[in-house]
Amino acid sequence: MIGSYRKLWPQRTAAEQITTQEELEKYMLIELNDELTHPRVRKTRQQKLELALARIEQSDLTESEKEELAVLYRKLAAQ
Repeated sequence: MIGSYRKLWPQRTAAEQITTQEELEKYMLIELNDELTHPRVRKTRQQKLELALARIEQSDLTESEKEELAVLYRKLAAQ
């Protein structure tokens, strides 16, 4: 799944540094919480989830890769 995530975000240096499932989930949570954005312009977790799912759907990943990433994003967003 780490490889799929890297394919989804090829220009992110942080994605290249992910080596474990735990690191992947941590980075996905940072993304869902929009922690790298200034507080005044942050999007809600639901908005970030919708953007991530749209990016996954529009990507060149295989259907199984898309499904795995979408399931993990939804699981993390529900926490």
